[in-house]
Amino acid sequence: MDQYRVFGNPIKHSRSPYIHQAFAEETQQQLTYQSQLVALDAFAATIKDFAQAGGKGGNVTVPFKEQALALCDQVSKRASLAGAVNTLSFRDGQILGDNTDGIGLVKDLLANKVTLTNRRILLIGAGGAAKGVVLPLLEQNPAQLVIANRTLSKAQQICQLVSDNRLSCCTFEHCNNYEFDVIINATSASLDGHLPAIPEQVIARAEVCYDMVYAKQLTPFLHWAKESGANKVIDGLGMLVAQAAESFNIWRGVMPSTDEVLQRLRADLT
Repeated sequence: MDQYRVFGNPIKHSRSPYIHQAFAEETQQQLTYQSQLVALDAFAATIKDFAQAGGKGGNVTVPFKEQALALCDQVSKRASLAGAVNTLSFRDGQILGDNTDGIGLVKDLLANKVTLTNRRILLIGAGGAAKGVVLPLLEQNPAQLVIANRTLSKAQQICQLVSDNRLSCCTFEHCNNYEFDVIINATSASLDGHLPAIPEQVIARAEVCYDMVYAKQLTPFLHWAKESGANKVIDGLGMLVAQAAESFNIWRGVMPSTDEVLQRLRADLT
């Protein structure tokens, strides 16, 4: 039976085995998917051993996404821009890398009836999570995509790599010079109970605020956004499921439905 895994450290919290086994049952694919804790200094050896043992592919989570990129023989354009790989495929002795985070985000936004075409989008943060979603967001033809980051130079690097006249950047405090329809938090601030230093009036004018992380209750960012007057707030659980579906499709050539899995995960959180 074809074997797949998710590799990370820590990994115990991962919902990927549950998600992918559910996808396999739904699409009648014969496979096993397990999680594997990887020692911090053993990622490359672990992946090569799994591939040589007949593994078909895997997902990569923190802190190994950048190492996964370096390990690949071929990578997709979106993975190259992100500087990170979350989906590995092993074919003909080669390691192929992709990044499905961005398309997962876009699909979740569209599933939540969020219009991206001709909209003004603010992307908060310029780390790996932000890099991974820039191209898929631009493919939706927004009127404007602004990357805001505490350190402007990091946001400028992304703009230079992409070179798109709809894409620009600013510091957190200069967000007030713009008005946005959709605001996406790509920082990990919510995981630490913190907020990005975005002016509150910027949040108040937005139609939709999205946080890439999720929790049982509203994340600190989404709670702040709702209190500040944002019309709609969405967490990243749907993104998790949608990016997994993209990985599954890359491996198996079939796109699973995400609705039922997402409903189950949401129920587990409450």
